Amino acid sequence: MTLPFNWKNGIMALTVAAAALTGCVPVESSSTGTGASGTAAIRFEDAVYNPDVRSVQFYALSNNVGDVLAPPVVSLEQSSALVLEFDRMTAPRGRAVVKLQHCDARWQPSQLQPLQFVQDYNEFYIQEVDPSGGTKVPYWHYSFRLPRVKLSGNYVMEVSEEGGSPLLTRRFVIYEQQVQVALRPVATPGAGDRYERQQLDFNILYGQYPLVNPSQEIKVVMRQNHRWDNVKYFTRPTFIQEAQRRLEYQLFDVEQAFLGLNEFRAIDTRSERFSGFGVERRDVSGSPDRVFAITGRSRAREVYSTQPDANGKFIFGSREYGNAPLNADYQQVTFSLHSPEPAPGPVYVFGALSDWQLQEPFRMTYDAEKQLYTGTALLKQGYYNYYFAVKGANGQADARYFEGSHFSTENVYDVLVYYRPPGTRADLVIGYSTIQFNPQR
Repeated sequence: MTLPFNWKNGIMALTVAAAALTGCVPVESSSTGTGASGTAAIRFEDAVYNPDVRSVQFYALSNNVGDVLAPPVVSLEQSSALVLEFDRMTAPRGRAVVKLQHCDARWQPSQLQPLQFVQDYNEFYIQEVDPSGGTKVPYWHYSFRLPRVKLSGNYVMEVSEEGGSPLLTRRFVIYEQQVQVALRPVATPGAGDRYERQQLDFNILYGQYPLVNPSQEIKVVMRQNHRWDNVKYFTRPTFIQEAQRRLEYQLFDVEQAFLGLNEFRAIDTRSERFSGFGVERRDVSGSPDRVFAITGRSRAREVYSTQPDANGKFIFGSREYGNAPLNADYQQVTFSLHSPEPAPGPVYVFGALSDWQLQEPFRMTYDAEKQLYTGTALLKQGYYNYYFAVKGANGQADARYFEGSHFSTENVYDVLVYYRPPGTRADLVIGYSTIQFNPQR
């Protein structure tokens, strides 16, 4: 059921205390962008600005079938649409508004005006808003299909309350396949690092595409498992073969290779009656239900062990009721990690469930007597991948400390090729390619 936007008083109040509704990213603007009302700044990254917003998914839809594990990267032809879904934990009082912003290769706003990259007026309303059904924790589910755009490049989608503050932002990429990218896994140059890191050399074949000064104007981004928090930027090719119309990137610096890390830990909370994978026990006596994950241990010194995973991502589901968007309930999930001594920095549950960020709601506390880290987060029923990560001195996530790192780990890599044609004001994405490193059979 899609509800009109004239809700009346008396809508069921949320039964979970507001203090439990953690999971937001604090609004600390690092840009000059503004929200829909012009009163609150946004960051040009994946972020949630209101603790009322939960369970954000952003994925491609092809032939009316969605792949929630697919990254929000689609061709300019847009045979595959992009779909945004999220929940709000209290009844909305007004419409949600979507705006798009074109960005450069470094995720700063481009100098383009909206009419140069959107088909119509740059303001879209989310019409599909439905209440949850049969859940202990009530919520409202939003669904929105993005409109077509005119140009390739990086985009940030901002969702705000009409006339109010921002709710969330999400990044997505539109590409044109004007050049071809050939990826090749290779061994890293360092003797000790070749057992921990993964490296890919690549060529860009530009054929008849009229590249001007490619050594200066081409920028390349490589990602691991579609993450933006640890991308590698390449601003110059190693060699330019003009006769073959080829740019060669051969990586000699070990820091240009990725840590392979480990297969992700997993927990399956989709059943309300049985303990799924990674679940030690459940307590359904209260509201919301409580789920306790199996206590983890450090894998830093263990040998690599193959296990299937979703490369750090998650899917929602309800095995009893089936309709995940509206019937999957919210649960308090407690994670625990045995550690004989405290880590050199704060420890977090880390993955797509935390937007690949070290968020305070996922921070764990250490009990020296029990030699145990614990942390609890409110999560929608689903299958989740995660790491235990330490906050390093540079503020970045260090997953290797507890997870270890192996060349043999299965990971997905993709490459985005950016080009700014002479006389233009925007970085276009003219090539895209993806490869599975160590595919599991």
